[in-house]
Amino acid sequence: MAADVKLTPLGAMVLALLREGDMHPYEMMRLLRQRRDDRMVKLTNGTFYHTVGRLEREGLIAEVGTDRDGNRPERTTYTLQPAASDVLENWVRTGLARTDSTPEFRVALAEAHNLPRAEVIDLVSSRRAALAAESDTIGAALAGAAERRVPHQFLIETDRHAALLRAELTWTDGFLESLADASYAWGIDEIPAEHRAAKAAERKAARQ
Repeated sequence: MAADVKLTPLGAMVLALLREGDMHPYEMMRLLRQRRDDRMVKLTNGTFYHTVGRLEREGLIAEVGTDRDGNRPERTTYTLQPAASDVLENWVRTGLARTDSTPEFRVALAEAHNLPRAEVIDLVSSRRAALAAESDTIGAALAGAAERRVPHQFLIETDRHAALLRAELTWTDGFLESLADASYAWGIDEIPAEHRAAKAAERKAARQ
């Protein structure tokens, strides 16, 4: 059943793209590269087409037509199936709870706008609490090591971990502050008209 599908980060990105409208795989890959989303996942033709095929077999997407432009290969266009939105949203919820920087979290964060603002605030706030607890634990460990006069060369990785946690907490606080501001556009319904036009032009160019 579609609800039992184990999405990969790339699979989630495909579903998110098709939320914008029906597309063929070549168009999707071009958009991912143009938007630099390939920073988060390894993107090759083989893995991409395998992902599209798996999503189709799982009933999350379906062929909606084919076209041929000149001497180019025939292209199959795909559309989302009814279960796809719930599967994507549940995947994003799970990914946003992660406290690491794996592709799952990064892609979930990139697709967080698919969830309501209030829900994202709750999820990110919960994640912040977990990060703060981890930061306190690491800080206490470093303080204890300092009291025992442990040479710093043995604490370099732990020190780096502590610094990254502090930076992550600072960024998270800023993000939550932005989300709490009603003037901060969130979700497709709040996208400015000029940005909608820009995205439409971007998609048109990617189809070529």
